[in-house]
Amino acid sequence: MEIQYSKSEQETLRIGEYIGRKLHPPRVILLYGELGSGKTVLVRGLAQGLGVHDPDLVRSPSFTLVNQYAGKEGTIYHIDFYRLEGPRDFFSIGLEEILASHSIVIIEWAEKLLLEPENPLRIRIHNNADPDTRRLEIEDG
Repeated sequence: MEIQYSKSEQETLRIGEYIGRKLHPPRVILLYGELGSGKTVLVRGLAQGLGVHDPDLVRSPSFTLVNQYAGKEGTIYHIDFYRLEGPRDFFSIGLEEILASHSIVIIEWAEKLLLEPENPLRIRIHNNADPDTRRLEIEDG
């Protein structure tokens, strides 16, 4: 497991970009963290590293549930499970098809998954005693 510390939004973006540059489809990234911990900021950095033309367009899909971006190696799906309640909700967003699409799939609020996909990259973002510092635990597979 790799540990990274971020003391700012810019550092979180850089960490995400660094990770994103090493990713190739198909790949599932599971994000864990409290509300406001920086998950969407990290996704913006991942998108930049994956070659999204304008990573500033990356927004939380809390209400749309799924956003798609064009990366240098194909489609990137950004999914937010915050408002999902059960199997019917997961089915309604087409999760099974998305996971089978051989794309990059980034899932916020992954703790709501009933069954983890095979060999995911897990990133857990923890708040520290210092409210501006985040601890990122990065676990591959």
